[in-house]
Order: sequence, then C-alpha cells, then structure tokens
Amino acid sequence: MSETPEIQSPEDEDAAMAQALFDAAREGDDPVLRSYLDAGAPAGLCNPAGDSLLMLAAYHGHPETVQLLLHHGADASAPNSRGQTPLAGAVFKGYTDVARVLLDAGADPDAGSPTAREAARMFARTEILQLLG
Repeated sequence: MSETPEIQSPEDEDAAMAQALFDAAREGDDPVLRSYLDAGAPAGLCNPAGDSLLMLAAYHGHPETVQLLLHHGADASAPNSRGQTPLAGAVFKGYTDVARVLLDAGADPDAGSPTAREAARMFARTEILQLLG
C-alpha cells in the first residue's frame, strides 16, 4: 500500500524556498544561491529577525557570496531590524576580505548602530579601520 504524498501549500513552498536561500547565504553556497537569484528570487530578502541574505553572508565570512548578492542588487548598507549593517557585521567578526567587498560596493562605514567604524575601534580591528579611512 502506498502512502499519499503530503500536499504543501504555496505558503509552505515559499517558506521552504526562503529557508534554502537563507541557508545558502549563511553557508556560502553560491551555486544554490545563484540559481535562485537568476530565477528571480529577491537579493534583498530578509528573515523574520530582519537579517538580509547579504547580512548573513557577510556575518559568516563569505566574500564571494557577498559579491554575488551585490551583483544581483542587494543594498550594501541596508541595516537589519536592530540597526546593524552587513559592513558592521563583517567588522565585528574580523572579516577584512568581506569588508573590502562591501566598501568597494559603496557600503557606508558610518551607517547603522554601531557603525562599522565604531565596531572597528571597539574590537581593535586595525586592518579594517585602515580600510575605512
């Protein structure tokens, strides 16, 4: 006897797609993320905590993923619901390579709270502080 497959609602399918995008950004899974973005998924998608795909990629140290999201229109300075920017997240974690990609894309080092500049001073990220000028 075969089991009847579980039918998913459109909302369940959307939630599963969003979760796949957030996981891909967090893990730096560029092929998966690229396939969704090329199919029209929004590069500025945010999770319930207000973290964008770009914030997750920056905070987890994936410069190539950050570049991919920026290429697809993600906002380099968009803060999450707590006022933190992707650049400040990269600075907090000490990811100089990610900070460089964001700065090259025009991320504002004085946006958010704390700002990337404040975070660099607070956590003695001297190399990043030099990048910030």
